Amino acid sequence: MKRIAVQGIVGSFHEDAALKYFDEQIEVVECKTFTSVCQLVDTDQVDFAVMAIENSIAGSLLKNYQLIRDYHLRIIGEIFLHIQMNLMVVPGVKPGDIEDIYSHPIALQQCMEYIEKYYPHTELHEGMDTAGAAKLISESRYLNAAAIGNLRSAEIYQLEILETGIETNKKNYTRFLILSKHGIPTEKANKASLCFEVGHFYGSLARVLNVFAENEINLSKIQSVPIIGKPNEYNFHIDIEWEKLENYERAIPQVLKRVSSLAILGEYERGKLYVGDNGN
Repeated sequence: MKRIAVQGIVGSFHEDAALKYFDEQIEVVECKTFTSVCQLVDTDQVDFAVMAIENSIAGSLLKNYQLIRDYHLRIIGEIFLHIQMNLMVVPGVKPGDIEDIYSHPIALQQCMEYIEKYYPHTELHEGMDTAGAAKLISESRYLNAAAIGNLRSAEIYQLEILETGIETNKKNYTRFLILSKHGIPTEKANKASLCFEVGHFYGSLARVLNVFAENEINLSKIQSVPIIGKPNEYNFHIDIEWEKLENYERAIPQVLKRVSSLAILGEYERGKLYVGDNGN
């Protein structure tokens, strides 16, 4: 049975992503932090890890890009989950009873329009993750509080759903990366994640990006990440996709001539998008 490290606890979106991606019986190893997740992979205590890297509302998790590089982990896959948020309470609690709302800070941000409209005077509590918030109010039997999370956490911790789909953006999704200590070659690979640095002169970044355009390779994401200890210097993380493998293989040597450093973080199959709360 595969052991999969996730940030959060049973019922979290990370666990949902792991269950969907591996589509088999797995052992989920709960971690308090993303650093702990990476440490478990690096020390061979788990087989793989699932880590959120970006959300369509909250944006990229820059720290996680750095962690992947610091621990020299390999990206072997990805999965996109539609994120639906729900307001849940201990059975018997009414909307008018709610004085406190618990959830992950990003989840609260995703639902702020709803909160400000219906619960403007509640106190917000930022917790470790959405499932942790659900577990907290369930075990503590808080009768004046609610948690925000997915349906799975409500079922696990026996909470009542007061309202579903309270997120501001109904097309909200989170991208999760599947990480391993070593790469796993696959003939289905049609996407890669790269990290590189370029020199400080005009057109240096454009010269690199033009290589992909000239080789009919699609640039699906570009993210600059500050280099610690080097003011005004950045690593560029990019995701590229191709239809013909030979185009990618031809482009990489050309890119190497135009960068000061290059790391291929992973070559893998483009991920699927799962829609609906049961896929969260």
